Amino acid sequence: MMRFSSGVRSPEDLKRTPFNPSPDPKQLHPDERVERIRRIQLNDLENLPFFFMAGALYVLTDPPLVQAQWLYYGYAVSRLLHFAAYFTAQIHEVRATFWTVGSLIIVYMAVVALLHAF
Repeated sequence: MMRFSSGVRSPEDLKRTPFNPSPDPKQLHPDERVERIRRIQLNDLENLPFFFMAGALYVLTDPPLVQAQWLYYGYAVSRLLHFAAYFTAQIHEVRATFWTVGSLIIVYMAVVALLHAF
C-alpha cells in the first residue's frame, strides 16, 4: 500500500512505482481532511485577488499609514481566523463572520479608492 495514501486523486497515481508497489483503487477515494484543505485553498484563491486589487488602489489614495496598517492587518487576521474556523469545522455562521469582516475591509478600500478617483 502507498505510504502517502491521503488525497491521491489522479488516475495515474495508481501505477506501480517504488513508492506505491501495490496500487489500490481505494487510493482514489476522497479523503475528507484533504478535501477540507482543498476547499480552504479555493476560498483563498477566490478572495485574495480582490484584496490585492483593492489594496493596491487604496494605497494610491495615500491613506494615513496607521489606517492602512489596521486595514491590511485586519484583513490578514480575518483570513487567518476564517482558515482556523474552516479547518476546525466550525459552523457556517462562524466562518461567515470572519469572511464578512474581510469582505467589508475590501469594500471599504475599494470605495475609498473610487471616491478618491472622482
